[in-house]
Amino acid sequence: MADEDQPRDRDATRLARASLAADDPTGWFERLYAAAETGDAIVPWDRAGAHPLLLEWIAQRGIDGTGRRAMVVGAGPGHDAELVAGLGFATVAFDISETAIRAARARFPDSAVDYVAADLLDPPAAWQAAFDLVVEVMTVQALPDPPRAAAIAQVSGLVAPGGTLLAVAAVRADGDPPADGPPWPLTRREIDAFATGGLEPVTIEISRHDQSPVDWWRAELHRPR
Repeated sequence: MADEDQPRDRDATRLARASLAADDPTGWFERLYAAAETGDAIVPWDRAGAHPLLLEWIAQRGIDGTGRRAMVVGAGPGHDAELVAGLGFATVAFDISETAIRAARARFPDSAVDYVAADLLDPPAAWQAAFDLVVEVMTVQALPDPPRAAAIAQVSGLVAPGGTLLAVAAVRADGDPPADGPPWPLTRREIDAFATGGLEPVTIEISRHDQSPVDWWRAELHRPR
């Protein structure tokens, strides 16, 4: 059984390192969720609710999703997706881990969210430029580079004309060495890389929240119609 006295990221770190050693940078997600399902691991980002910086951003913007589509990248436990769907968006949320998707459906059995197992590095063609709001919270930072740069481009490609991307990730200051992740916090250059395929930055800020001692990027980008 996972030991709650150990650091919450212990299991993710162990499985990620084994996956990277096998040249499989994404395979550890399924192994982590499968182990968590049997009580043999802790998913470190499985908290009580949606990410605080997403909650704050929504409160600031007063967003109404009625008649619009949203995508949540890296569904994980499902809290972010449920929040977005509650704004009125027709919401799709995907994760590469089929176990994570099953767990989210079980956690929210009456959910309006369409939970889907899919690979960010090879998403369905029908998702390209299809969503009015795309939310990416802590998913890209869970990938080493490579394939992080490819993942950033895929996230940006989901945003429809007139749509918005919100990306949240831990900060890696310029000049700091890469972290011995996961996670692998993002540099300003990597955050700026979301502005591709016509996306334009609206705000890129460094924030803090009470549940974390580290600095966080919160980047809002828009694709003109």
